[in-house]
Formats: sequence, C-alpha cells, structure tokens
Amino acid sequence: MKKKDIKILLVDDEQDILEIVGYNLEQEGYQISTASNGKEAIVKAKKELPHLIIMDVMMPEMDGIEACENIRKIPELENTVITFLTARSEDYSQVAGFDAGADDYIAKPIKPKVLVSKVKALLRRLKEDDGSSDVLKVGNIEINREEYKIIRQDEEIVLPRKEFELFYLLATKPGKVFTREEILDKVWGNEVVVGGRTIDVHIRKLREKIGDDFFKTIKGVGYKIEF
Repeated sequence: MKKKDIKILLVDDEQDILEIVGYNLEQEGYQISTASNGKEAIVKAKKELPHLIIMDVMMPEMDGIEACENIRKIPELENTVITFLTARSEDYSQVAGFDAGADDYIAKPIKPKVLVSKVKALLRRLKEDDGSSDVLKVGNIEINREEYKIIRQDEEIVLPRKEFELFYLLATKPGKVFTREEILDKVWGNEVVVGGRTIDVHIRKLREKIGDDFFKTIKGVGYKIEF
C-alpha cells in the first residue's frame, strides 16, 4: 500500500498537538484527518475507515479509553491499528488502554522524527496483519495472536507481551535470520530505549519456556527460529 493511500486519524483536544503531529505526518505523504474528542473520533472513524488512529487518553466529552472500546465494536474497523498518544505514563493508564483494545502506547513529548518512525513501524504491523490468520501453527505449537496465547500439545504457555511479540515475529518466518535492528524496530519500535542485551534477555526467557533447541543465535547478526 502506498503512503498516499494510508489514512491516519489524529484525536486530541490540544490543537497544537494536532497541528504539529498532523504536519509531520502529512510531510511523509499520509492522508490526515483530525478529531478533538472521543465522540467526534468515533463518527470520523466510521466515515473514513482509517488505517491508523493516534489518540489522546484525557479528552472532554469522551476519553480515549471509552472511544477505543467503542471503535473496537465496529466490524469495519476491526483491523485498524490504534495507539494512544498521551502524557500520562502511569502503568494503570497503559493497562487500561491495552484492555480497551489499543495496539500500542506512545508517551508525550515525542520528537517528530521518532514519531514518524514509530508510525512506520505501526503501519508495517498493519501490513503484516492484513489478510493473515490470527492463529499461526508452527511444528506442534499454535500461536493465537488475538488472544496472546501459545498452545503446545494442549498445554498453554503464558508469555509477557514483549516475549510473545518476539516469539511471534520469529515464528512468522522459520529459518529466516532476523537482525537485531529488525527485532528492535518491529517488537519495540521507538517506544523505549533498549539495546542488544534486552533482546538477549528475552531470547533467554523464551528458551527457558519454549525450548532451547528452537532458537538459534547468529553471532553478530541476530536470531532465527527452527522447528
């Protein structure tokens, strides 16, 4: 999909945020529309069917959490990526956002270049999800991305979010070597500053929970998975 065909809806009650974020994304070639509260966001989302919604949490009339819950009930918007852009960094706020159906969380303030990079990462996720099944089967393991579940021989393996996303990424293409840069971009994006050690720790935990034989280290490059 070309950039000019991608529709992004920005939702924030602060006009300067809409202008700054909107300007930087328009410069990248995306179609941008805006809303100033949750109620307006639902109306515009139904009408325009955006590919990505970037939404503040704290807004008048209807907050982002409630708006997200309502948008997730609209069948036509089932595959729309929703991320919260907010100054609130408390854990409970992030948990509430994910529980409401959000795909990601971006903290204000954020530098324009970092925001653009994050948006590109989110849109790649949309492209990867498009037309694909929510359930991925590899070997004797079944990965349910929608429910964040992993089943192996009728036994459920529980993984934290980032471990799950890392495992899912590697499992989408068994045998392919994913570089550290690819992994950081697709699993973490630019939401936090992480290094190679973070990936190593997550791989070590996955080896403990899934099995050491599945994960292969390619020194100086990255990781791959084989079943």
